[in-house]
Formats: sequence, C-alpha cells, structure tokens
Amino acid sequence: MALSVDASENPRLGRYVVKAFEQESFSAFVPPPLPPDPPVRLDSLQLLLEQANHALGRLDGLASLLPDLPLFIYAYVRKEAVLSSQIEGTQSSLSDLLLFENDEVPGVPLHDVQEVSNYVAAMMHGLERMRGGFPLSLRLIREIHDILLSKGRGSDTQPGEFRRSQNWIGGSRPGNAVFVPPPPELVLECMGALELFLHDNRPDVPLLIKAGLAHVQFEAIHPFLDGNGRLGRLLIVFLLCAANVIREPILYLSLYFKTHRAAHYDLLDRVRTKGDWEAWLDFFLTGVRETADQAAGAARRIVALFDEHRRQIETLGRPATSVLRVFQHMQRNPIVSIPATARKIGLSAPTVAKSLGHMRRLGILREITGRQRHRLFVYEAYLAILNEGTEPIR
Repeated sequence: MALSVDASENPRLGRYVVKAFEQESFSAFVPPPLPPDPPVRLDSLQLLLEQANHALGRLDGLASLLPDLPLFIYAYVRKEAVLSSQIEGTQSSLSDLLLFENDEVPGVPLHDVQEVSNYVAAMMHGLERMRGGFPLSLRLIREIHDILLSKGRGSDTQPGEFRRSQNWIGGSRPGNAVFVPPPPELVLECMGALELFLHDNRPDVPLLIKAGLAHVQFEAIHPFLDGNGRLGRLLIVFLLCAANVIREPILYLSLYFKTHRAAHYDLLDRVRTKGDWEAWLDFFLTGVRETADQAAGAARRIVALFDEHRRQIETLGRPATSVLRVFQHMQRNPIVSIPATARKIGLSAPTVAKSLGHMRRLGILREITGRQRHRLFVYEAYLAILNEGTEPIR
C-alpha cells in the first residue's frame, strides 16, 4: 500500500509516494500538474524570451528561402537523431548512420545505428501525423514511442505502452537510485494532466515557456521503461511545429543539452528539489536562441558550399550534366558507393564512376577505402558541417 508524503508546503515541489521493492521501501516522486504554482516569474526571462523568439523567426524565415529545404531537413533530422541517441549512450556517428542507410557497414555495433535509425523514423512519423491533422496527444506519443523502440535495443521493453512497473534512474534498485519517477499506477494520471496542459492555450504561458515546462514534466514522469530521454527531446520540436512557431523541424536542442549535459541534469534536479523553474527556463531559452542561430549559420554555409561546388562542376563542359546529377545525389547522401548511386539515380555504373572521378579531381570528394573494389566516396566539406558536435560521448 502506498503512503503519500508531502514534499513541502511549496506546491511547486510535488509529493513523494512511499512504496516497497523487494522488502525495501523507497520514495517515488509525483510532480504537480503544470503550469507551476506559484506561476513562473516571466519578468526576469522576458528579454531572453524575446531573443529566443526572434532567433526562431530568423531561422524559420531563412528556411523558407533555402533552395532545397527538404534536403536541409533530411540532414538535420539525422544529425539530431545521432546527438539525441548519443546522450543515451550510443556511440554511433552521423557517418555510421549514413553508411547504414546506404546498406554499407558502419563502424560501430549495428544495434547502436539501428537505435538512431529508429529515432529518424519515429520523428518523421510524428511530424507526418500532425501535418495530417492528428493532435499531439497521448495516443500519438505512444505511436512515436512504438517506432522509437521497434527494432534493436529496447524492443523488449513494451514499445508504445506506458510502463506497468517501477523504473528508476541511477543506482541498482529504487532504494539507492538517484531519482525514482511516479509509481506505475499514477503514470496515466500524470500523463493525462500533461496532455491537458499541452492543449491549454493559456495567454500567460508563452509557447517556448510551455515547451520548456513540458520537457521537464515528461522527464519527471518517465512514462516508459526505455526511450524517455529521446522522446522528451522530440516533444520540444513537436510542440513548436504543432503551434506553427516553426513550419519545419529545423530546431533541435540535443547538441546544446549534450554540450551542457552536467548543467542540464543539475537544473532538472533543481526543479524537482527546489521548484526552481526560472533557472531551468533561463537555460532552456538560452539553448533555443543559441541553437537557432547555429542552425541558421550552418544553413548559410551549406548553401554557399553547394553553390561553390556547383560552379566548379559547370566548368567541366559536356560531362557536367551527369556530374551534377551525382553531385545532387551526394547532397542527400554524403557517403556513396558506385553501384548504389547508379541504382538510385538511374545512371550506368561507368558514368557514375567517371562523375565521381571528376569531382575527386576538383577536390570536392575523397575516396575513403583505398580499395579498387567496393569503394566509398565522401563529400567531406559538407559532412564536416553536419558533423559539428556529433563526436560520440566518451
């Protein structure tokens, strides 16, 4: 039988429920419903909120001017998948994912890359469902989770189902854990309250504030046995897209969270133990501003790089037409082989080989195997921009 214990007279701190696990008692944290009570003090956050909104607006405006927006989204979705999965412990790189998607052998265990590939599929499913008019709801969250853990590691942890057993973070059991989320019988109640908050368009809770609050609440509930961190980060971009703050999924905070992971975890803990939502939101809004500016800068550099290399290719004369087709393919697939490229773009293997040879001589591409057969070619300057910040966590 559970015993409910008040954490404090401060309603921001939630409560603890005393439970038993293998003859040992522990306290599970139950967060209070959102929004926080007392309300978040927005006066100290107002300037940062305006800066974050302006940075998002600049990024969204730039995205609409990109000559190939789907290409940019394709690349950034994969970068976010790699970074978010790295936070959870995978060692997969962006190059590993691209090799895997092109039926080549990655340099890390397959289950690491499968986990990242699942993330891409889960993200795209959620975005497509919302574009079709389906609301950001508990049902959609379960659908996304089902895809996130559909194959490989985690596929035996009830994908698509809220947990029916106790989980914990850190330690070997709930009794020595760093954090214990709500007991399973309260998960649906907590998630139901979160869903109501997501759909409550309160004028006193700006959207970026709502996204920051919802991310922490999801992390505190930890409603699934696995995949909570990745889905909690996806929730941010889903909220922004659902509200049309950004028209396309071009803002991802995993690089910011990865770079500042100690501060990230410390501030999540401060919300639970001190009710310090303001410190968390200061960190979160700073991340939105910096990440939006970084994404806009990367987009400009990628467009400039493609323009420069296209102009070089156009100087080739007659071969330029075929080379440009291969070059365009490599903008979506920065690591390619001759047979796969020939198959995907409808050119003969000899034509593809000659086109790749032209680009090698121009210094656009590099062959990375050193073999005569089964060679791989990398669009190195492009991949270098995408790779920024994606070094695996050691």
